[in-house]
Amino acid sequence: MPCTIYDLKPIDKSTPIPLYFQLKTQLKDMIQSGKLVEGDLIPAENDLVENLHISRPTVRQALNELVVEGYLERCKGKGTFVSSPKIDAKFLKRLKTFNEEMEEQGLIPTTQLLSLKKVEGRVDVKEKLGLDKSEELIELKRVRYANGDPILYQETYLPYTRCAQLLQEDLSQATLYSTLERIYGIHVHRVNRQIEAANATPQVAKLLHIATNNAVSLVRTVGYTDTDEPVEYSTSYYCGNRVKFSVELYR
Repeated sequence: MPCTIYDLKPIDKSTPIPLYFQLKTQLKDMIQSGKLVEGDLIPAENDLVENLHISRPTVRQALNELVVEGYLERCKGKGTFVSSPKIDAKFLKRLKTFNEEMEEQGLIPTTQLLSLKKVEGRVDVKEKLGLDKSEELIELKRVRYANGDPILYQETYLPYTRCAQLLQEDLSQATLYSTLERIYGIHVHRVNRQIEAANATPQVAKLLHIATNNAVSLVRTVGYTDTDEPVEYSTSYYCGNRVKFSVELYR
């Protein structure tokens, strides 16, 4: 049942706890406890202002932070809703396939194969793979899903002369790394990843079912064999509102 203004406790203005933080904490606790679930509508800003006797900037700060943290999402003309829980991508800690990551979190991974072909050009990619400018590449484009929801769009390049047989494989079912090991004995031993914020292009937005210019996490990956030979270059676009990245640091 959608949250109503009557489900929220009065804001205590006598404490040093910021007013926006009190509202944010209430809503966050309701989401984490299951009182509010995915798709539930949050009361309108005007209702929160009038009934909780707090300012509009206070309300907006609380809601904005919950949107940034992935608890809420705004739909233009409809309101603010509880969003789907974010998927925790732990590939900054361990080298695992997308399928392994999703299955560990109790999600069902699937892949839509958009294209798998031999291409020329892309001198920038060839440089990262240590290839001559005249060599050809295999281009693999996929959309990866968790429980039927598009999570990331991925473009992957591999050296054609070394991996030509991949063109005969069904990479919508088998993972790339397991296929490389099965056919060629190529074991991706380590990867280098660079992560940056980006806005979704019209093409990426369409594939991920989000609006153009929505936030995405852009991840560039170079995969190396156990002999330190670069064998894979990928560019991945993760839905900003569905995925978070976690890292553990030790002193």
